[in-house]
Parts: sequence; structure tokens; C-alpha cells
Amino acid sequence: MKKILIVDDVDVLREMTAFMLEGLYETVCAGSAEEAMEIYRKEKPDMILSDFRMPGMTGYEMQIALQNEFHKKIPFMFMTADKSEEVESKGFDNGAMDFIRKPFKPEVLQRRVANILRTVGEIQDLKETSSIDKLTGLFNKGSSEEELKKICTKSHGSLMMIDLDSFKLVNDIHGHAMGDKILIAFADILRAAMRSTDLIGRMGGDEFVAFCHGVSDEASIAAKTQFINEKIIEAAKKLMGEDMNIPLGASIGCVLVPQAGTDFTELYKKADKALYIVKQNGKHGYNIFSEDAPEENVETVASLAQVEMILAERNKEPGAYILPFESFRNIYRFLKRTRAGYAKTICIVLFALKRTGEDKSLSLKYAGEKFMECLHDTLRRGDVISQNGTNQFLVLLTNTDGHHDVTRAISRVVENWGKLPESKSFYFTNEWAVLDA
Repeated sequence: MKKILIVDDVDVLREMTAFMLEGLYETVCAGSAEEAMEIYRKEKPDMILSDFRMPGMTGYEMQIALQNEFHKKIPFMFMTADKSEEVESKGFDNGAMDFIRKPFKPEVLQRRVANILRTVGEIQDLKETSSIDKLTGLFNKGSSEEELKKICTKSHGSLMMIDLDSFKLVNDIHGHAMGDKILIAFADILRAAMRSTDLIGRMGGDEFVAFCHGVSDEASIAAKTQFINEKIIEAAKKLMGEDMNIPLGASIGCVLVPQAGTDFTELYKKADKALYIVKQNGKHGYNIFSEDAPEENVETVASLAQVEMILAERNKEPGAYILPFESFRNIYRFLKRTRAGYAKTICIVLFALKRTGEDKSLSLKYAGEKFMECLHDTLRRGDVISQNGTNQFLVLLTNTDGHHDVTRAISRVVENWGKLPESKSFYFTNEWAVLDA
């Protein structure tokens, strides 16, 4: 028989509530939050049914204290005579599974208690199956999608796509073992941010999904986003040291159910669109899907240091900076615009790769790749290079004295290209100019 802890500072109300559940559940009673906490530690009841407002520690404060102590979501239902929606919202935000307003009828109380225990049981059953992601203990992709299809058709709340920002840097800098530790910590943070009835799953890699029952207000979503972003930095510094400066954080795309629909596939696409907007606006924030001007909903929580880390070049190796042609063009236009502010001369060089004869055993594409490597290894870190088509290569020499430095740079390219076997099949021409404003 399931055990329920009933907490109320009014004796008669506590006894009446126990009487309503008599025969259906085993009940234990407490007259204060402090007494209830002692009982919970000893007896570990399946659910707590508590008055919201009590002298001393309130039911809400008891809920927080117990969940912090036991590091898990404890099934709570609050009883209250308060008609304020703020009271109800406060409890739901912290993880309450239901509210019932005094005075209540026995059959209403019994039905709501049964619903909570059934929901908790279903979630526990799911966790015991092979549908769990082995690393994080969350639902895996398949089970998440299966359950969310059911949930979205009959529930109201928020479907969230959650990305762990900059996670790749953890693997690159600290290794995959540390990456696994960060993913486990992030999963624990998501559990702490959600309620026991909410579904949380790992869709793969650093991508997660969650459904928060009854959460549809922006304030709650913003608070969860801030909590997750703050806690992941704290956890990362514990694992990697206080000098850890990887801009970890969470980007969350959210869609409201059933306002935006009830079909999971369509809702997931909408959440993905909302997530994309967050990614395009600096990460570490949330966006609630809207058909009208969705970008206005974006809030970011990144510090300047985190933004600089996001913007920074990760590749510290020597050699010229390789960019795709479109990015090269943007830098070229910027330098043309600001040319007057530079004391040094900026020059642009065009290299064109050509065959030496009729021998076509070596492809132009392969030779171009080798020539690009040659340029990268020969030129300085302050120079920028890009490929235009198959056989043309552009270089921005950003800190020169003009003709002498350009000639010397080209001579180094000639020398290093001549050392490669591909130079027997391909030679290059070049022309250059000073970048004028």
C-alpha cells in the first residue's frame, strides 16, 4: 500500500484529510513542516500532501529543503485556501504536481492523489526499461519521442529543445572522459530545473529535450534558463578548475502546447526554429516560438567573457588564417572601409594555379588542396587566405611595408611550393595590389 505523508498545522483538517484517504493508502501525519521532514527522513513516503501556508516553515519552503537534501524531485500536492494564482504558480515552478483548494470533497482528493501516484509509477516504470540513455540516465531519443507523442496530444505545457552550448570545446581541450562528466552534470542540472512529472530526454550528443507540464508563462521559462546556465558553469568549474573559461551554457527553443498544436513532429520543428533564433542571437538564452516576430522573444544570459569565448578563434596553430570565400569578402570590404586607420600597408595577392604540360595524372582539385596547405604554412598568422574556385587563391597581407614585404612573401611561396612533388605538374602565377580606401 502506498504511503502518504499529510502535513497541516490545523489538527481537525489534518485528521479529516487522513480519514478521506483511509483504506486506500497508509497515512502518516505531521503538524508542522519541521516534523514532516523528520518523518520523511525515516519513512520515505511515496507522496507528500501538505498545507501551503503554515507557521514557521511553509509547505513551499519544506518542498525546497527536502528536494535539496535528497537531490531528487519528491511528489508533492499542496492544499490551500488561498485563491491567489501567484501561490499556485510558485508551487508549480518549484515542482508541485498538483494543488487542491480547501474545502475539498473526498472523491476529488482521492482522484487527484491517484493521478499523481499513477504518473509517478509510469515514469518509474519507464526508467527501469532499456529506454534510458546509459550515460545520463535520461530517456533516450527513441523513448523520448514515443512518450512525447502521447504527452503532446493530451497535456498542456512547454516542449523545450535544449542544446549544451560550446560542448565540443570540452572534448577538444579536456578529452572525451571530461566531456562525459559534463554531460552527466548537465543531466543532473536539468533534473533539478524540472519536476518529477516532467519528461527529460537526451536526443544525442549535446542535444536534450524536455516537456514541462503546466508551464506556459515566460517568467518560468526564463527562470529555468537562468538556473541551468548558472549551474552548468558552477559544475564545470568544479570539474575542470576555477580557471575554466569555456563558454558553456544552454540555448533553449520552446513551444507552448496546445497553443501551437498537439502533433509532436510539428511542435518539435517549431521548437527547433525557436532554438535556431537563440543560436543566431548569441546563445545562452531562450526563445518561445511565435509566428509573429519571434526574434523579439529572445533573451540571452551570456557574460561578455562568454561571448568573447564564443567569438574567439580556437585554432592557435601558426600559419595564415583560412576562410571561405564569402567570409574573406566580408573582411576585404571591412578593411577597404577602414583602410585609412591603418599605419601599415595592406595588400591583396591573387595566385592562379596552372598545369605545366599535358600530364593530367594529378587532379587540379588535389593540387589546389596542396597549394592551399602551402600558403597556410608559408604565410603569417596575421595574413588571411581563401580559395576562389578550383585554381585561384586570394591572400590579404595585413601588415606590410609595401613592395618589399609582398615580394618576399611571394618568394617564400615559390620556394616552398617548389619543394613539393605537385610543383612538377603545376606552377602558379601571381599579381598583387595595395588595398586602397
